[in-house]
Amino acid sequence: MKARWPFAALLLLPALTMPAQYEAPAVQTSAPGDVGADPAGTLRLDDVVKQALEKNPEAQSELHGIAALKLRVPQARALPDPTVSVGWAGNLAPFSLQSGDPSSSRAITVGEQFPYPGKLKLQGEIASKDADAAQAGYEAVERRVAAGVKSTFYDYSYFDQAIRTTQQDKDLLEKLSKIAEARYRVGKAMQSDVLRSQVEISLLLEKLTQLEQQRGTAQARLNAYLQRPPESPLPPAEAVVPQSIRYSLDQLYALAASNDTAVELNQRMVERGQLSVALAERAYRPDIGVGYMFQQRNAQMDMNGLTVSVSIPIFYKTKQREGVAEASEDLLSAENMRDNRLNEVRFELKQQYLAAKASERLMSLYTTGIVPQTSLANFTTLLSYETEYYRQVADHETAIAQMESLTGVSIAGAPIASSPADSAQPAQEEK
Repeated sequence: MKARWPFAALLLLPALTMPAQYEAPAVQTSAPGDVGADPAGTLRLDDVVKQALEKNPEAQSELHGIAALKLRVPQARALPDPTVSVGWAGNLAPFSLQSGDPSSSRAITVGEQFPYPGKLKLQGEIASKDADAAQAGYEAVERRVAAGVKSTFYDYSYFDQAIRTTQQDKDLLEKLSKIAEARYRVGKAMQSDVLRSQVEISLLLEKLTQLEQQRGTAQARLNAYLQRPPESPLPPAEAVVPQSIRYSLDQLYALAASNDTAVELNQRMVERGQLSVALAERAYRPDIGVGYMFQQRNAQMDMNGLTVSVSIPIFYKTKQREGVAEASEDLLSAENMRDNRLNEVRFELKQQYLAAKASERLMSLYTTGIVPQTSLANFTTLLSYETEYYRQVADHETAIAQMESLTGVSIAGAPIASSPADSAQPAQEEK
């Protein structure tokens, strides 16, 4: 057993707090003033989300779309353009009177069409609902972008932490492997210990290569959200501390029913459908036209005239009645889409809630059970559990970000766990 003592010590030491000795080239070349970095050169989540929203072209497109729809509201409420017409009788020459003919005349007529009372108001309200629906669409883009940025940031932070932990453990393993080699040369250690350490070092190098590639992917995606070239350097991410969920699942259901952007958009479309049905029913009502005419006659007194016209919906069977049926079908479609979205959002919430709770249990297991117990087991297994803890932190916070996107409120509460390094310290001191 004495010949194996380096590995017993090796299995207890990875949880030690050691200065980071590994940084990918992209991180090394970044400056403290880079995107979302504090004076210490740490990438802050809030700053990244803010800048991503400010620069996101889809969000900017939605804003312009909203502005356009709001400008449509006064147009929908406005009266039709008045008409002006001129005419003459007698000569072919434009607007001239025929000499010697008392019936020769020239006239100008001004007319306006007045829709049946209530039609213009309904048209304006329908246009306003379109703008409200677009506003909900913009908020949906904002939430989707924010959730995507957060998820990518948590991945980026995880890869940073996993690389640092793996690099620290590799450095420690190399030191202890050299001790084992020295002891083997003097006959105080077994060759299997040396071979085992070399194999484990090779495995860690393989893992570092994979983690570097994955962090590069996360970095490129963050840069895409920030509208920057994929290769642009980013500083290390700030530490991610897992937060508890301060709402029950039923409370989250209620929040989503009130605040989910897709539910809100569908509700606006239901309200628009109701207004469209009311407008279609008003189409049975006649519109009124009013016109004023001023007429000049040859050698006679000028004349004034007034005309009133009324539209007659004699084709109601194929026009107005079908219009009401069409609007009613659109309303039913909107109501079904709203109800379907309510079911979908409950499912999505339940899925993310269960994922977050599973991550909470795993984090607790890693910090209070598996990692301390594994201090007496295989070295690579211990490292795997340590990095898996940080993976669960990222997954947990990603699930919270998705739930916040659905509910429209911050659901994060107090911190819920410490890192494996903290939980492993007592075991080492007892040893």
